[in-house]
Amino acid sequence: MSEIADERGGPSRAVTADAILPPDGMTRPPLAPAGDTPPSGPSGEEKVMSLVDHLAELRRRVAISIMAIVLGSAVGFWFAPAIIELLLRPVPGGKVVFLSLTGGFAIHLRIAFVVGLVLALPVVLYQLWAFVAPGLTARERRAALPWIPMTPVFFALGAAVAYATLPYAVEFLLSFQIADTLESLLTAEHYFGFVTTLFLVFGVTMQFPILLILLAKLGILSVDRLRATRRYVLLGIVIFAVVVTPGTDPISPVIMSSVMYLLYEGTILILRRSGQGRTGAHRGNDV
Repeated sequence: MSEIADERGGPSRAVTADAILPPDGMTRPPLAPAGDTPPSGPSGEEKVMSLVDHLAELRRRVAISIMAIVLGSAVGFWFAPAIIELLLRPVPGGKVVFLSLTGGFAIHLRIAFVVGLVLALPVVLYQLWAFVAPGLTARERRAALPWIPMTPVFFALGAAVAYATLPYAVEFLLSFQIADTLESLLTAEHYFGFVTTLFLVFGVTMQFPILLILLAKLGILSVDRLRATRRYVLLGIVIFAVVVTPGTDPISPVIMSSVMYLLYEGTILILRRSGQGRTGAHRGNDV
């Protein structure tokens, strides 16, 4: 029992503990810890502010990525003549023509943009990671983080495979010329469109093993499932390679599908030897 003084200065009155307890069936709301202040404003305003902050962060990350691509493109524009000469080596005579006044400048811009995209890839990936990482669990972050730096490496490997494929693809496509009847006149727009698409497709495709390893680390895929679906995966790889490779030559899709399937088998071997991606792997520790 405690005594509480009357606000009008009257005598104090006794108050029992039962008088300050909540009625039956109700619980007292927990008191806020010392130093904590209750949120101001309605909850709807908090959600709007959180969304605004989220969009502002996204805009900042995108702006940094675009700036990195622009700077990389400036470097690529400087080296564009040397890169163009390198890419023209598979062409007989090492020359192509452009059919418009701005054609040469457009080719330089195309080459510069692709080079800028490749050079800015580490920055773009870091900005993407910094944006999505707070929404991931600790286990997801641990699974993905070691493979983020490997993405540019695999992209460069894919570009190297594309460059090795290019001479065979060009030779095959030009083999259908007929002397004095059907002669090729390569335009710069079509040739470099073919080349840049080939490089980008091979570079992106080489991320295939990274995706498989991440899914295995997260417990979504297992080695047993990867081994059991070999035939379907091989069929899907062949269809994918035929669809995404530019041109109509059989060389590019054959090389791409072969490389992708070798990467698939290599991923199974790595997961099996490392003990990751086992069937029934637990999915705990998500915090």
